[in-house]
Amino acid sequence: MTARSLSDVEYNYKYIDEKIAQAAQKVGKNRDDITFLAATKTVEPEVINYAISLGLDHIGENKVQELLSKYDKYDLEHCSLQFIGHLQTNKVRQIVDKVDLIQSVDSVKLATEIAKQSLKHNKTTDILVEVNIGREKNKSGVYPENLEDLLCQIAEIEGISVKGLMAIPPICDNKHKISKYFHNMHNIFIDISQKKLDNINMTILSMGMSADYYEAILEGANMVRIGSSLFGARDYT
Repeated sequence: MTARSLSDVEYNYKYIDEKIAQAAQKVGKNRDDITFLAATKTVEPEVINYAISLGLDHIGENKVQELLSKYDKYDLEHCSLQFIGHLQTNKVRQIVDKVDLIQSVDSVKLATEIAKQSLKHNKTTDILVEVNIGREKNKSGVYPENLEDLLCQIAEIEGISVKGLMAIPPICDNKHKISKYFHNMHNIFIDISQKKLDNINMTILSMGMSADYYEAILEGANMVRIGSSLFGARDYT
């Protein structure tokens, strides 16, 4: 990684941080009310740690094997590690002792396995429930009308703690369309919060990525997941 590349990361980090602050201020929040989580898929640990040295304090990996291969190199003394991708039940045991939060829970089966493996490590794992806000058949996540039922089923499972919701809306060709998805997702978040379901703590609404994090914050997100805008375009092949 060249000095030029690290300089780009520093510039991008400061720019994104300022944009987050602007969006937060626009909706009457403070910058500290919004969590900037860096999506670190394909990013080298040295670059991740450089971003952490700039002030980044949340990172998220999408793939279990990649997380495991980089785990010992992260500067986790100054940063929280989360899992933000689709998680197979047979991979849970490999990461449950390594992450602070799992963002993509969408079934009782997965929640139960996370709880089971967490208890083996004498811990309670924080989770977010993923909502398929665009009702896309090729995406994971529970449909909005099934969300409350899923929450009620997993609320009593020992070993996990529901901290909120996450969503990845469909790719949209204009800001108005994406903002509408974010708005609808925030309404769902508020509706669930107001029902005060037992053992459900609605504190995190994770939505918005590189192309639309500003709009997501305007519509109520308090966690955004940003990858390419921070680290540059990446080769996923």
